[in-house]
Amino acid sequence: MAKPMSARTFLRILKDEGLRVEEVGDWRDHNRNSAGSWGPVHGVMVHHTATEGAERTVEICREGRSDLPGPLCHGVITKDGTVHLVGCGRANHAGLGDDEVLRAVITERALPPGNEARADGNRYFYGFECENLGDGDDPWPDEQIDAVARAAAAICRHHGWSARSVIGHLEWQPGKTDPRGFTMKALRERVAERLK
Repeated sequence: MAKPMSARTFLRILKDEGLRVEEVGDWRDHNRNSAGSWGPVHGVMVHHTATEGAERTVEICREGRSDLPGPLCHGVITKDGTVHLVGCGRANHAGLGDDEVLRAVITERALPPGNEARADGNRYFYGFECENLGDGDDPWPDEQIDAVARAAAAICRHHGWSARSVIGHLEWQPGKTDPRGFTMKALRERVAERLK
């Protein structure tokens, strides 16, 4: 069980990991805490946005959509590897997912297949939306994948977690495909290398 970090700590650990970070508007106070609890936190969840264009992608993730208010994550990782901080606190990114997957993340063991939607992931996971169409053809530049791994590693290092605390949305919620275009196994290997 881990207490969510403060905005100041979140910003510092990302920069300490060598990331280029942009602070967007009032991100430190932008959250969905009024909709439910934030924390304890147990892991990091990675998504693709199904959008293109950095500016538009960041705006959508900060403001939300007509059917889902923002923030839609904590950080948006654009194709150039920049982490745009859009929220701190509860964010609408994970939705309901499998409680057995949550238990596996907490105990840092192999993930079972996610086949239920009962646990509130918005409460328990830091979320990064990554600029990509998610069609399997849109490329993932190495600087972007490196930034995803660095951001996840920074959070894991801060909380004393292993790379097993990093999951994809597709591992959490039935029917989700994100992130599409790389495997979570490969990403966890990169995170584990950074944590050595």
